[in-house]
Amino acid sequence: MRRELALLMLTAALLNQTCMTLFSRYLGIDYSGAQTAQDGLKGLRVYMAEPGAEPLEILPPSGQKKNWTRQGLAEWLVEILRESPPTLVGIDHAFSFPMSYFETHRLEPSWPSFLEDFTEHWPTHEPNTYVDFIREGVFGKGDLRSGSSRWRRLCDERCRAKSPFHFDVPGSVAKSTHAGLPWLLHLRRELGAKVHFWPFDGWLPPTGVSVIAEAYPALSNRSFPREDRTPDQHDAYSVARWLRETDSSQQLPHFFTPSIPESKLPQATIEGWILGLA
Repeated sequence: MRRELALLMLTAALLNQTCMTLFSRYLGIDYSGAQTAQDGLKGLRVYMAEPGAEPLEILPPSGQKKNWTRQGLAEWLVEILRESPPTLVGIDHAFSFPMSYFETHRLEPSWPSFLEDFTEHWPTHEPNTYVDFIREGVFGKGDLRSGSSRWRRLCDERCRAKSPFHFDVPGSVAKSTHAGLPWLLHLRRELGAKVHFWPFDGWLPPTGVSVIAEAYPALSNRSFPREDRTPDQHDAYSVARWLRETDSSQQLPHFFTPSIPESKLPQATIEGWILGLA
């Protein structure tokens, strides 16, 4: 019943939009947990699309480094989302951890509290700080907030994604996740109600508000020709294009309200979900 009502509400809102889309811009971000937050990273790529237009790569503003830094990207997102038209942003790293993490560390099942607590123990946003520095105990208090590679979220199990604690293997998002979570806290602090973090702020984003959601390029990157893009570029391109096409075809309400059993919904609301996973 919840899903059917949500679909009706979002579809009605969409049909009331004169442009027939919920968003005016779409950002696909292929993230990277390499080096420090202030280093330019070839693996950190950003593509932007507008309704009816091909996604284009966005480079760092002039005066910054050749490649995006995690800090520079966060600051740019704050700037464009603060005043921009409604934008849908897909970022390729986990936004939260499996419920086993909350239970093991006796944490309140609250995503805002989780971000605060994680950043205190894993300050990967600080200058000259590598994720591995905290893993190795050189800096931070990561040993007090560790996890098992066997722990997976409900959405990870559904799409067979790796655990956000599964480091040092091909296809791992663990390092990107541990590097990116403090910047989600930064965006939340800076943007407040101007941005809806899906699904933590609710499974039904209000119309006219920008949305930031977790993306998983593997769900769509084989659907589009790679052409001359690098794998990182193609992942960011694919996320932006999928978001644009899904909104244009009026399918976003379907993906904003995935088919999760009612008994599992509280868990998914804390662990997060991947936009594009029905």
